[in-house]
Amino acid sequence: MSLKAVFQRRELQFRFEAGTSRGVLTEKSTWFVKIFDQQTPRVFGLGECAPLPGLSIDDTPNFEQKLRDVCAVFDGLDLEIYAWNIGIIINQLADQGWPSIRFGFETAMLDYLNGGQRIIFKNAFSGGTQPIPINGLVWMGSADFMQRQIEEKLSAGYTTLKLKIGAIDFEQECRLLADIRARFSADQITLRVDANGAFAPDEVAEKLARLAEFDLHSIEQPIQAGQPETMAALCQHTPVPIALDEELIGKPEYLTKMSLLKLVRPQFIILKPTLLGGFQQCQEWIEIANRLKINWWITSALESNVGLNAVAQFTAQFKNPLPQGLGTGQLYHNNTPSPLEISGGFLHHRGGVEPTEI
Repeated sequence: MSLKAVFQRRELQFRFEAGTSRGVLTEKSTWFVKIFDQQTPRVFGLGECAPLPGLSIDDTPNFEQKLRDVCAVFDGLDLEIYAWNIGIIINQLADQGWPSIRFGFETAMLDYLNGGQRIIFKNAFSGGTQPIPINGLVWMGSADFMQRQIEEKLSAGYTTLKLKIGAIDFEQECRLLADIRARFSADQITLRVDANGAFAPDEVAEKLARLAEFDLHSIEQPIQAGQPETMAALCQHTPVPIALDEELIGKPEYLTKMSLLKLVRPQFIILKPTLLGGFQQCQEWIEIANRLKINWWITSALESNVGLNAVAQFTAQFKNPLPQGLGTGQLYHNNTPSPLEISGGFLHHRGGVEPTEI
């Protein structure tokens, strides 16, 4: 056996201007990694390395050169892949400073082990018998644009909505939430908001009190990451349950994870395998969160359908009843083919799609 790794870059084009408190996205670079035996090249594992601009710790100018170097190291290892040695191989390829590369290679190796059919984890979801509940994501923009998205998500059958806030006028955002609550109780429609760290420490308490009027499920990252003591105080007294997101990035060591969660004690954490370094890293966060009785859910991080498919199958391993953040498969004009389908607020694995080529 002579395994080889190659990659290909693709520029993904958004269908609309995707607004966050960190700016507006219209395109995004991603890299597909393919692992195969040179004697049987038609059978290959596929992964995606998709650093998120302005957020991933490996969003660097030399990213592609690093990926080229990692592929060369992989080619020179002359190895065989088994379930038990994937973590060992990943540590040989790239250190923890390259989380999206680690995620891409982990996915590709798992796919290869399962026959190169884009089945990363064999479970009821990937088998097509158990869908995953998901939230409907409402992107930032003008009040009219956000209102249109809200109506589209409600018409599509979503019972959990997540609104990105913090970029337009705060009172306008509150009016959008108030309008939903005037029509639907919390028992009918669950509301989440994501501030992406937009609130200043001296204003966050007042804004949380205002948001509490709308009976929210949670708010993601109300203040910027890197202020654990301030976040801990917020989580202790908040009128709205708080979910840590960006706060988890760049903390690969188990003891660091444990120390953070024991200090902050958030009500939720949100896991993004691309940003955190892959499935094994997410499993550590889940194990610690469970021990500390902290709830969690998993979201995609603007990957193409290749990464989204892998993240969704991983999510299904845990049978978490909370709606997950996996509804990003319709973001791009030039996305890859996908076995995934959204219906009535659930993500389904339909199968029947030829394995993606690069």
